[in-house]
Amino acid sequence: MATLHVSTRAGVAVLVEGKDNHSVMELIRASGIGDIEAICGGSCACATCHVYVDDSFRDRLPRMTEDEDDLLDTSTHRGERSRLSCQLTWTEQLDGLRVEIAPAD
Repeated sequence: MATLHVSTRAGVAVLVEGKDNHSVMELIRASGIGDIEAICGGSCACATCHVYVDDSFRDRLPRMTEDEDDLLDTSTHRGERSRLSCQLTWTEQLDGLRVEIAPAD
């Protein structure tokens, strides 16, 4: 089983099964973790699926688009590890990915 490691806002570690061609946001929401609002439904039109990605996986992720970068600029909690989970499509290469859900803005 491919595994996504999620740290909730409360600091609880949750293991989520990774499924190809699903976004990390979809996987987190389907697992029942309620910390991801994803108001736009994954269309890269908000920043309510903001996560921090473990440094060891940053080079395996797709390059950040200008739209994603602009939306992350709207978050007061943006950091160097920030990504929008709706923009991260699960693949076998991401097995073991660790993300922390960013605080709500």
